[in-house]
Amino acid sequence: MAFDFKKEYREFYLPKEKPEIVTVPPANYIAVRGKGNPNDEGGAYQRAIGVLYAVAYTLKMSYKTDHRIEGFYDYVVPPLEGFWRQDGVDGIDYSDKSSFRWISVIRLPDFIAEKDFAWAVETAAKKKKLDCSGAEFLTVEEGLCVQIMHVGAFDAEPATVALMDRYLEENGCENDFSESRLHHEIYLSDARKVAPEKWKTVIRHPIRRK
Repeated sequence: MAFDFKKEYREFYLPKEKPEIVTVPPANYIAVRGKGNPNDEGGAYQRAIGVLYAVAYTLKMSYKTDHRIEGFYDYVVPPLEGFWRQDGVDGIDYSDKSSFRWISVIRLPDFIAEKDFAWAVETAAKKKKLDCSGAEFLTVEEGLCVQIMHVGAFDAEPATVALMDRYLEENGCENDFSESRLHHEIYLSDARKVAPEKWKTVIRHPIRRK
């Protein structure tokens, strides 16, 4: 059976609908950075997602090619994730999507080395006729965080974030946003097939103890 990150690491991908504090270990990702409204049709964000999935599936299907990855085992491509920030904003201002700066990512299995990643970027670009030059191998160590499962549309996230903030206040912690510690979302629903009120999104914020 294929390795599934959501099942093997349930504490990080399937939290409850109430806040909890976790310590998140380092993880490697395929990443594409950009800015602007993610809802712009054919915009930078949508192009970035195309690149991420092209590289991700090139790696997953590498066993059918001449490229051999040491330690490879079959796995389910993990869900799309995103790290978000806005200049001069502590957290996220959902009313001003045009000012978003984002890093769109898909997690990599630990056996994927940077040389394998470079091969996949080059191969995906040729096969899909895509500009994959913006793809990078990114390691993120989130550390101490608060997270929750948000159910509903993205624009309804502020109410869920307010729950997280109250929980931190009650437990002697506070948000710890910076240029390297960002608002993090993990998208568990296919927006093309699921109604917005049923979308499931993990929201994770970096924190510190007071």
